[in-house]
Amino acid sequence: MIAGAAIGWRRGLLVAGLAIGTPLLGSCTKTTTDGPVLTVWTIGREGEAIARLLPDFERVHPDIQIKVQQLPLTAAHQKLLTAFAGGSLPDMTQLGNTWLPEMVALDALEPLQSRVDHSGVVRQNDYFASIWATNVIDGTLYGVPWYVDTRLLFYRRDLLKAAGFDAPPRDWAQWRQMLAALSDAQRHRWGILLPTNEYEQLMSLALQQPDPLLRDGGRYGNFESAGFRHALSFYVDTFKLGQAPAITNVEAGNPWSEFGRGVYAFYLSGPWNIGEFRSRLPAAQQDDWATAPLPGPEGPGAAVAGGSSLVIFRNSPHKQEAWALIEYLSQPAVQQRFYDLLGDMPPRRASWDGGALRNDPKARAFRDQLERVKPAPPVPEWERIANEMQLVAAQTVAGQLTVDQAVVEIDRRADLILEKRRWVLDHPQPSAASAR
Repeated sequence: MIAGAAIGWRRGLLVAGLAIGTPLLGSCTKTTTDGPVLTVWTIGREGEAIARLLPDFERVHPDIQIKVQQLPLTAAHQKLLTAFAGGSLPDMTQLGNTWLPEMVALDALEPLQSRVDHSGVVRQNDYFASIWATNVIDGTLYGVPWYVDTRLLFYRRDLLKAAGFDAPPRDWAQWRQMLAALSDAQRHRWGILLPTNEYEQLMSLALQQPDPLLRDGGRYGNFESAGFRHALSFYVDTFKLGQAPAITNVEAGNPWSEFGRGVYAFYLSGPWNIGEFRSRLPAAQQDDWATAPLPGPEGPGAAVAGGSSLVIFRNSPHKQEAWALIEYLSQPAVQQRFYDLLGDMPPRRASWDGGALRNDPKARAFRDQLERVKPAPPVPEWERIANEMQLVAAQTVAGQLTVDQAVVEIDRRADLILEKRRWVLDHPQPSAASAR
């Protein structure tokens, strides 16, 4: 398990590296006020949305002044690490659930279970179970889900009907049959778009298998397992059978217009594309497309549990105020407004029972899929491993490796990335928490 054993080693390594290569962030400037100033970091467009949600919170909590800083997505991860090394973290932040294990390993986050236990707003059993689980590391809760993200099928309903199919696929056999019927490489028509530089699609197929992606407590890769071989074979065969073009997302150009022109019948993507397809496709085509849960090997399948959570940093002097804001942003009515502003889907079932989501046929498949999602392996190194997995998968698609060679190579790369993790876990030290 990643616990205090990792913290001292990681902290020293990180601070040393950042001192050499990265200027430290300055502390947040706090305006003179009679009450506490709560500093909140957000990432990307969420900062704009939260600013529009805050007036109602401030009316109820006039004594709390909130300072929101919006970080660009491309720089957010480095900003967080730099702020940790410099002792200038905010009180709370939005944190992607693949980044959360790293912050936990650094002992930077405040455990939240006791606050949830006494909350009249945050009700654990109302959250999609696997989304909640992404915030639990080694049995401890460190975040509250804010919005969710997963991948499923966008499909051209009219093209499927013309090919003789009245419903989207429920399993891989049906999916393969449809992909074959809808593909014609000579006419530049493909069953599906699977950009070869995006790992989320292959990872979704892999999470549908019974075998975990890492083994021995996250110490080693498990890509030579029968389950991952099955997923990789299905993925690679889709290209070999001429049912997907072997191109990156850069080469794909404008996927929305290509989808509209019928170049692709399926597109495996996330909830943000509901708004994109509604705005980019003409009104006459709005009934031609729909969404469907991801098919699995033998029936409706799992997908990756993505999204962002709200966390409080351990050294914050304003934890009670930060928790009050988390409770406010967790209210179903507020989450419905958040969806209206950005299209970010809520993590609570109750938040789907009203507002624009309740009767939206395009969103309904996501509500279904969220009951069948699985979290990525909860190790800080996962994104690096997933990127290497996809690099090898792209080589396999290009015919440079066989599936058998590919799984061995992915395991080799994963084990190399996890080498320091194994050393830390095998050489336990007193935790920072116990030292205090």
